[in-house]
Amino acid sequence: MKEYAYRLDMKVRDYECDLQGIVNNAVYQNYLEHTRHEFLLARGVDFAQLSRAGIDLVVTRAELDYKASLTSGDQFWVGLNLVPNGRLRFNFEQDVYRTADQTLCLKAVIIGAAINDRGRPFMPEQVAQLLLPGSVKA
Repeated sequence: MKEYAYRLDMKVRDYECDLQGIVNNAVYQNYLEHTRHEFLLARGVDFAQLSRAGIDLVVTRAELDYKASLTSGDQFWVGLNLVPNGRLRFNFEQDVYRTADQTLCLKAVIIGAAINDRGRPFMPEQVAQLLLPGSVKA
């Protein structure tokens, strides 16, 4: 199994499931976003505070590969690694695993960027520090 710089444990709630009894595909985006926000917060980067300062972290692309389904009550965890993607972008590589059997349920690459208060892309120091080699540890 891959090593991750960050891991967040969660549980599927009933209302997140569709008529088939499995987690709706769009709900995985919420799991991934929550994990990204918690990762940043754990590293001293407050997403809401950045926004108030005129720095918006935005998703520019989301690649999701669904591998297996989660159902109501399943315990699961999301693993995350942050890697640079050029000069102004960064990738959140995220995987979702069902805890009971460690089955990979979802592989995702979320490509992000930062936008300043003038609407221009830039790399804020808070994020740049996280992208330095060896700066993001488990």
